[in-house]
Amino acid sequence: MKAVETAVILIEFQNEFCKPEGKLYGLVKDELQRQNTIANAARLATEARARGCLIVHCPFIFDDKWTEKHCMVGILQSLKSAGSFRPGAWGAEFIDELKPAMGDLVLEGKRALSGFTNTGLKGILRDRGIRSVVCAGFLTNVCVEATARAAYDKGFHVVVAKDATAAASRAIQEYVEREVVPVLGAAMTVDEFLQTLE
Repeated sequence: MKAVETAVILIEFQNEFCKPEGKLYGLVKDELQRQNTIANAARLATEARARGCLIVHCPFIFDDKWTEKHCMVGILQSLKSAGSFRPGAWGAEFIDELKPAMGDLVLEGKRALSGFTNTGLKGILRDRGIRSVVCAGFLTNVCVEATARAAYDKGFHVVVAKDATAAASRAIQEYVEREVVPVLGAAMTVDEFLQTLE
C-alpha cells in the first residue's frame, strides 16, 4: 500500500468517547482499555503521517436542525437526549492525544454515521490521489463501519485498524472484525497496517 495514496480517517476521537467525564465513555471504556485504543490510534496517526499518509480527523458535532430534517431515531435520538457532542462544548473537542497536526485535514459537517455524509470527503480524497482508506475510531459497528462501507462503495481500498477502534463490547467488536470488515476489505492491527506501507 503506497503511503502517499493512503488516508487515515480518525473518527470521533473526542472527549465524549475517550475521557472518563465524557457522556459516552462508559459505553466504550472496557474496550478502550482492552484494545489500548487511544494509544494505538495516536501511534497510527504519528507513524502514518511521518510516512506520508494523509491524516483526516472526522469529528461529530450534533446539529439539531440537520438531524430533525434528516433523521431523529436510533442513535441520533440517543445523542440528542444525552446532550452529547454539542457545538463548542468540552465533549465535542478532540482529545489531547489526537489533536490535529500541521498538514492534517479536519472535516466539517459530519452529522450522520458515515464520514462521507455531508463532508465532501470523497472529493477531498480523489483530489489528493487517495486510493486506500484506513478507518479508526468509534463506534466500530456504527460510524467506523458506516464510513468503511461508504468508502468501499465509492471505490476505495478499505482497511479497519481494529485495535484503534472500540465498540460497546468485545462481542460486538469481534463480530464486526470477523463478519463485516472482510466483506469490505481488511481488518488489521496498527502494526500490520504500518508494515504494508511503502
